[in-house]
Amino acid sequence: MELIFEKSRPGRHGVSLPNNDVPVEVEIPDSLRREKNSGLPNVPEPEVVRHFTNLSKRNFGVDSHFYPLGSCTMKYNPKFTEKIAANEHFAGIHPLQPQLRKGPMLVQGCLEVISNLQDALCKITGMDEFTSQPMAGAHGELTGIMLIAAYHRQQGKKKKFVIIPDSGHGTNPATAAIAGYQVVSVPSNACGVMDIDRFKEILSNETAAVMLTCPNTMGIFNPEIHEIADLTHKAGALMYYDGANLNAIMGKARPGDLGFDVIHLNLHKTFATPHGGGGPGAGPVGVKAFLSPFLPISRIVRRSDGTFALDYDQPDSIGYISPFYGNFGILLRAYAYILLLGANGLIEVSENAVLNANYLLARLKDHYEIPTGSRCMHEFVASAIRQEKKGVKALDIAKALLDHGFHAPTIYFPLNVKEAMMIEPTETETRETLDAFAQVMIELAELAEKDPEVFHDFPKTTPVGRLDEVKGARDMNVCAPQGTQ
Repeated sequence: MELIFEKSRPGRHGVSLPNNDVPVEVEIPDSLRREKNSGLPNVPEPEVVRHFTNLSKRNFGVDSHFYPLGSCTMKYNPKFTEKIAANEHFAGIHPLQPQLRKGPMLVQGCLEVISNLQDALCKITGMDEFTSQPMAGAHGELTGIMLIAAYHRQQGKKKKFVIIPDSGHGTNPATAAIAGYQVVSVPSNACGVMDIDRFKEILSNETAAVMLTCPNTMGIFNPEIHEIADLTHKAGALMYYDGANLNAIMGKARPGDLGFDVIHLNLHKTFATPHGGGGPGAGPVGVKAFLSPFLPISRIVRRSDGTFALDYDQPDSIGYISPFYGNFGILLRAYAYILLLGANGLIEVSENAVLNANYLLARLKDHYEIPTGSRCMHEFVASAIRQEKKGVKALDIAKALLDHGFHAPTIYFPLNVKEAMMIEPTETETRETLDAFAQVMIELAELAEKDPEVFHDFPKTTPVGRLDEVKGARDMNVCAPQGTQ
């Protein structure tokens, strides 16, 4: 497929510019004039439309394919939330429009949306207060750990360590390290959850926090979570909830009731906002009341007359995290999703997500190793170690799935499972879709037994075949050919 620059021909154009409203007599200073051609392609409108339409067909996305990407929770994005976000009364607002009583209060509706969303997230998670400012899940993690660090500093306690299970998300240790803590990893036990005996040995009065995903990355709800929380608090440390897997327990259990003090949420993973392409994102952070003084400024405050004000008078705040309270369009979509479903609908989301995952697990357990047994929450980890003995790895199975129209699941994560394939169907997929995916997975397991060598040529039907991924990572070249710009 040609690049859009390669389709360019001098003199062709695909846009009609409006009449110039700048007086002809106005001279543009030389310092503001372009010295050379902009390099934009000259392509007529039909060719532009066809180019990007065809380009979109070469990609895998949640609108076109089943996307069982474990841990990342690639949920379908309902189109009604897109319409709401595109509403001119929201989309046309500039973030610098007046917000306070000193002038026209032109963004009161936006402040109300954010405030109502924060209240809803408090009810869902069992937290006392939320900030919407973090602009991604990892940004939320960093915000949460910064809140914990600020709390310990105020208490006059010197803390050195953050405890994270070996199945934790890679952002967890990165976040703790950026915040200045040393990371201590705890191995999983035979049941796939953090080994509590090793945890007890590692926990000390120098521990700042314990970062956990609940249910964990293996798709298991830790039955010892209350004991872990009690031990953590007795040691003077705080419990941090990685909200990646809230979709499994929403409406069934609240992290705040389980003993967690801080939580970040990935709105795309639980509340169906867009995900991918580098953003936009949102990672709201919730806290128990004793941590509220440390939340970022400014804070949205509801006045007695129902209007909203901004509170900057927070001397213990960690300061600014992002401008304009985060990605408003994403927050708006999440709020609309919550309003549409209501309490009972959110419970059904979790129930169906768990049901779908267990259905797939039951279909695949006789064909792949399942290190955690025959039950799971919203996702599960299968292993291709049987197939590896025949020379077929998890990567080979992932490549083969592309030829059958399925996005590959997460592979080689979590790190404590060899040849891991992490599968999460979410709640929106039909039984027919699940059956089709399961059937292909079964056929690939059988093919690995009969003809393992054929896997080394997959994929065969995609626009680009088998890539040298090591070379691609080490010798990256993403520039257009010379002369095409």
